Amino acid sequence: MSQAALSSERPGLRREAVGLREVLFQSVTAMAPGAAIAASIPAGAAYAGGSLPLAVLLALVACLFTAIAIGELARHIPAAGSVATYTAQGIHPGAGFLVGWGYLFVELLVPPLLFLQLGFTVAATLNSEWPSVSADLWWPWVILGSLIVLLAGYRGVRFSARLGTVLGSFEIAVFVILSFLFIVNAGSHNDLSVFGTGHTPDAYKGFTGIIAGSIYTVLAFSGFEAAAPLAEETINPKRNIRLAVVGATIGIGIIYIFTTYAIDIAYGPDKFTNFTGAGPDSWQGVARASYGIFWVLVFLAVVNSTIANANAGSNVSTRMAFALGRIRMLPRFLCTIHPRYRSPYVAVLVQWVIGLAVPLILGFKYGPTTGFVFVATIIVLVVVAVYIACDAACIGYYVRRRRQDFNPLLHVAVPILGIVAFVPAFLAAAGIQVFSFIAPLTSPSSYSGIVVGVWLLIGVALLVYFASQHPARVEEMSRVHLDEDPVDSEVAARL
Repeated sequence: MSQAALSSERPGLRREAVGLREVLFQSVTAMAPGAAIAASIPAGAAYAGGSLPLAVLLALVACLFTAIAIGELARHIPAAGSVATYTAQGIHPGAGFLVGWGYLFVELLVPPLLFLQLGFTVAATLNSEWPSVSADLWWPWVILGSLIVLLAGYRGVRFSARLGTVLGSFEIAVFVILSFLFIVNAGSHNDLSVFGTGHTPDAYKGFTGIIAGSIYTVLAFSGFEAAAPLAEETINPKRNIRLAVVGATIGIGIIYIFTTYAIDIAYGPDKFTNFTGAGPDSWQGVARASYGIFWVLVFLAVVNSTIANANAGSNVSTRMAFALGRIRMLPRFLCTIHPRYRSPYVAVLVQWVIGLAVPLILGFKYGPTTGFVFVATIIVLVVVAVYIACDAACIGYYVRRRRQDFNPLLHVAVPILGIVAFVPAFLAAAGIQVFSFIAPLTSPSSYSGIVVGVWLLIGVALLVYFASQHPARVEEMSRVHLDEDPVDSEVAARL
């Protein structure tokens, strides 16, 4: 019997369902380049000013350290548990569970975050064009976005990943084409001095502004690891997941630098501190002023980006829930597979309920924009901690388990640099004022640490329970299921 035929008969996720292109765009769309270019990256302009392209370049280098470390782990650990399995093997199975518990929390919140952004973006744009359309009608777009992502996830990874490829290609194309037009139109005003420190604002003069801008810009790269949870559904995952993680980081990083340079030149480096994510001082505003109707494409690209990112986040959360349910660290029903589409459809339905309930509750209580900032703060706090854990796991894995492949540069120096790069981002997300440019968090974002702490305490309590009552389940955190036969009866009885 052929390997493909054998794979198709095994229970579980659909083996070899997607290739490099699809998993590459899984990471690309998880980074939400359209939304990042239009909204996340401009947040750094307040600190780096017209020198923001240099800050983006610095952020790319910083994120690349962790992307390489995760890619090195993916070379030998192709698992739906991804970061949880990496940490379990590189540090300890208990640490792997806590990382998986935190990462699941993050990815469960990614679709709600994007649905909120979809809601207030569409509502505000329609209201500005047609004032008779109320800006309070953000919630229908939340519902519509959630239904699109539900359909994609329910149909399985092949449908979902290909949708991400189409959506991701569109948003990238819009911003690259517009950036090219900005650069051509600038002519002799093109100026490489924006890659120096000369255009930073007086309040953050010189390299201080560059560092501050890069810390806020680094958040635009989060999601580069999102290909990893699709390892068990990917052709040649030990090669393709690594290429997808590192390739997405480098490729989107270059696009971020190119587009930031273009809008910087188009808007004016000396006044770029005033550039924002909305109104006339934004991508949509500059596009409207420069090319009229082209702003519609920018708007559609941002909307497209929110749906693509929500879809990618749903893929990650459902695979993480599947992986933890498979070893009964979470309820077993979460690893139930659809007989036709081979998707973890129960986990998809759970994600849909959370993805719809959270934005509606927060949106009606605090408003969609404030709710968005609150959820984003929680996500950043946890995901940066996960990246730091993965850097540490890379060191531990190659020192303890793969000494034959150990490389001091790749497996010690690079992960340490990744940790150093992400610590300031963690402090900024937490509002811990170690640096002068870190602002204290306002309500409800100031509650994010409490929310994360409660979630972590629940995870610790579960870990203590499983370690004392079902220790074999904790040990299973280190298991790589790909290319193995289903769990035999003896192991199943212990679980």
